[in-house]
Amino acid sequence: MSSVPRIRPLAICLFSRADKILVAEYFDRVKNEKFFRPVGGGIEFGEYASDAVARETFEELGAAVRNVRYLFTLENLFEFNGERGHEIVLVHDGAFVDESLYAREVLYGRDTNDEFEAYWKSLNEIRRDTRPLYPYGLLERLSRT
Repeated sequence: MSSVPRIRPLAICLFSRADKILVAEYFDRVKNEKFFRPVGGGIEFGEYASDAVARETFEELGAAVRNVRYLFTLENLFEFNGERGHEIVLVHDGAFVDESLYAREVLYGRDTNDEFEAYWKSLNEIRRDTRPLYPYGLLERLSRT
């Protein structure tokens, strides 16, 4: 994160398989906490959020996407690795071009500095898990639909 506080625009995608969504597992070193977050990342200046979903998914998983569509927006105030953050999160739905990815139980990826594993989890599995789903409010919003 930058040393100057700023609001970060973020685009994430809820890739789904039956009743499950794809969530990547990350680790906060300061809190000693593992957590889940859908695949996605920062929106660059001049880039549409749907294009950011496609770019981030390709950068992180090496996978092309199709049928990306906007669902809703969340605002997220948080602390990660000891630094405060503020995000406006545009949540999307989308599909992988390579349908064989849906048959894999684990997808391996790389975010800026860290490698991660992504899993297919139902909302009930996420609710029962000790690892929270971020951004805040996402699980509640998905539970209403």
